[in-house]
Amino acid sequence: MRMGPDELPKHVLMTSDTLGGVWTYSIELARELTQAGVHVSLAAMGNPLLREQATEANAIPGLSIYESQFKLEWMDEPWSDVAAAGEWLLGLERMLQPDLIHLNNFVHGALSWRSPSLIVGHSCVLSWWSAVKRSVVPEQYFTYQNRVSLGLHGVDLVVAPSHSMLRDLNHHYLPFPNGMTIPNGRRPECFRPGAKEPFVFSCGRVWDEAKNIFALHEVAPSLHWPVYIAGQHTHPNGKAAEMPNLISLGQLSQQDIASRYARASIYALPARYEPFGLSILEAALSGCALVLGDIPTLRENWTDAAVFVSPDDPAELRDEINWLIANSGERAGLAMRAQVRARDFTSKRMASGYFHAYRVARERFQQRAASSHEERQTACVSYSSAIH
Repeated sequence: MRMGPDELPKHVLMTSDTLGGVWTYSIELARELTQAGVHVSLAAMGNPLLREQATEANAIPGLSIYESQFKLEWMDEPWSDVAAAGEWLLGLERMLQPDLIHLNNFVHGALSWRSPSLIVGHSCVLSWWSAVKRSVVPEQYFTYQNRVSLGLHGVDLVVAPSHSMLRDLNHHYLPFPNGMTIPNGRRPECFRPGAKEPFVFSCGRVWDEAKNIFALHEVAPSLHWPVYIAGQHTHPNGKAAEMPNLISLGQLSQQDIASRYARASIYALPARYEPFGLSILEAALSGCALVLGDIPTLRENWTDAAVFVSPDDPAELRDEINWLIANSGERAGLAMRAQVRARDFTSKRMASGYFHAYRVARERFQQRAASSHEERQTACVSYSSAIH
């Protein structure tokens, strides 16, 4: 290993996908790592990079992008692509010789990595299914469950962005002793309040039942302000979510989304499942009053700084939003508390957590290597005794 006991890795090979918040997280963390002198090689999977994504990545000195279009493990019939992606990633490790492997997906944790490795569990199918469908995952996902479990138990450390998500991973994939929570972060200077206007805003994957945007669609005709929504309406399988009661802005650039946050008085996300919620953090930094789904993860991060509503009660959602609309003082106070809380979730604090996580992963990798060496030595002694 090229790292000393207290050194940061000089080179991290990190996986990402191009379809949602994992990309935003990866770029935010890579920016902080490179500023600390760490070279990051980002292996992107999923769809081709959008022009904005490529521009954003290319603007970071010390970041190299390796692009692919392999299916992600949660997609329909992904396994041949997942296997091919594994060979591609191992090839990158051989070519680049990084000091550490940082996986933002699960299955590839079971690969024979030569370097310390960790997985960050941003979300998973089983916890999504439990929260959204409220039932046991169907048999078609048993292969996914087994492959994810192997990945989680194959790395030196598992990280999650919230305590709730870490508990879910332990529950669904057999407990593992090597877990750590590191909240996600954003740069506060990128999201600032502006002159607030009378509208409700939300953003994210509109097609994702976990976001529960349909609840906003249901109540929008009864709200005193219009509701604007930004994000993808079409699932990767081609099925589109139609919500005519909302004013759709489509998929916006980061700059345009930041402008909407700055102007929005209320940000609403009555989520059924949200392992962290980067859009909520961005809205809070932008001075929005928050109306959120009453789920453990969001309670963990935003208690006393948001209004919580049952994801199953559209009437409660309607009443709470209209109450905030009618009470400007309460709305302003709620927005201020959210903005103060949001300062706990900075990209620098996130990076500091990962500096520690990388050291822990390296120590456990070295412990496993020493243990394997001792086991081999014991086996040799036993074999030598047996033949004599």
